[in-house]
Amino acid sequence: MDLMLTNKLALVSGSTAGIGYAIAESLAREGAHVIINGRSKESVEAALARLREETNCNLFGFAGDLGTAEAAYEVAREYPDVEILVNNLGIYEPRTFEDISDDDWRRLFEVNVLSGVRLSRLFLPGMRRRNWGRIIFVSSESGVQIPAEMIHYGVTKTALLGVARGLAEAVAGTGITVNSVLPGPTKSRGVSNFIEALSKAEGKSIEEIEQAFFSKVRPTSLIKRFATSEEVAAMVTYIASPIASATTGAPLRVDGGVIKSAF
Repeated sequence: MDLMLTNKLALVSGSTAGIGYAIAESLAREGAHVIINGRSKESVEAALARLREETNCNLFGFAGDLGTAEAAYEVAREYPDVEILVNNLGIYEPRTFEDISDDDWRRLFEVNVLSGVRLSRLFLPGMRRRNWGRIIFVSSESGVQIPAEMIHYGVTKTALLGVARGLAEAVAGTGITVNSVLPGPTKSRGVSNFIEALSKAEGKSIEEIEQAFFSKVRPTSLIKRFATSEEVAAMVTYIASPIASATTGAPLRVDGGVIKSAF
């Protein structure tokens, strides 16, 4: 299937590794010109080198913390014609509720929510002028099923669902769509590192650790395994495409059935 993404300019925030990198790679394979973003010049250049070995599309880099206003305004000045914005940047940290300080709440909100709000605000005028655009927020199943071990993270992911739906309403009747994607437990770089460390510490195989996780921590999973970053990227790439023009204002789940709901 031709997703009609050739020559579309996409920015994927936080895309030097994990789900963000997989999204960038998937968009590039479909012919989009992709801006890779990471906090350091070294991480961006390393990601670009990998992608250039695997794709033939134009790739660009932007090193800067898009959780800050300064970097957001800079990327908008450097690449004003972004047509596809994937708000993937996010951080998480397990912490008991009593230990989550005001500063912790502000920090996660700034990175996980305000970064996407700010970038969307900056690129939306250009999308309106072209009467075409795609804004995608990478939320999480944790935004629906708030994890007790990191409530502040779950709350920021819930907020993204509201932002995406509200913004979709604001651009109703245009060629711009806004959606959110809700990955479930995904074997990203951070998760893989955690599982490997746990495997060594407990003297168990990675398969045993994964089986125990889905038996005790996420028993509602229907696939009984971690999703891959590429599986999440496939959903994002589809809704970024012109052929997905009737899908907007939607929370789209790539959660392996973890969320126990028919809707």
